[in-house]
Amino acid sequence: MPQPDHISKLGVPDPATLDEDLQVIWRKCVDKLGFVPNVFSTYSLKPQRLRNFMAMYNEIMLSPSGLSKLEREMVAVVVSSANRCYYCLVAHGAAVRQLSGDPELGEMMALNYRVAALDPRQRAMLDFAWKMTTTPWLVDDADRDGLRAVGLSEQDLFDLAETVAFFNLSNRMASATDMMPNRAYHGVARPDAGAAPR
Repeated sequence: MPQPDHISKLGVPDPATLDEDLQVIWRKCVDKLGFVPNVFSTYSLKPQRLRNFMAMYNEIMLSPSGLSKLEREMVAVVVSSANRCYYCLVAHGAAVRQLSGDPELGEMMALNYRVAALDPRQRAMLDFAWKMTTTPWLVDDADRDGLRAVGLSEQDLFDLAETVAFFNLSNRMASATDMMPNRAYHGVARPDAGAAPR
């Protein structure tokens, strides 16, 4: 059964009506990905907010950090799992599969990260992401000390907290607008459908 056909229940502007800088981004997305991510289309309802969103996303997810790109994507999926955010589970689950080369890791992050054979650093980071999402008022010095104990620096702690916070914002916007993920994400980095199950 396919997901609903809408992008956002708030509607999205015709791309031809967007400012030229955004039309350039649309063309780059199509050239690189084959589609424009629906989150961009949804945010284009407020063009300056879209620019701000893209700048913040790029800074948090793509800039140099002690957290790898895969680790940041794993955090995004765990936060989205706690929030049951369909859009981000699908889109960032695809990124975990692609970056790790492991479709099973992508599924574990989405459904229950605790079953994954993670190293102590990754487990501590994801435990922190889950706690900060579900019970942020309980985060205390013991949590920060636990992250330091597995090798996170103060800058890494900041990057982890900001990644968790960003995806809590993103999840809530996706849920509020009933944003649907691009269907292309579902097939990213999946094993051959004809392969025999193990």
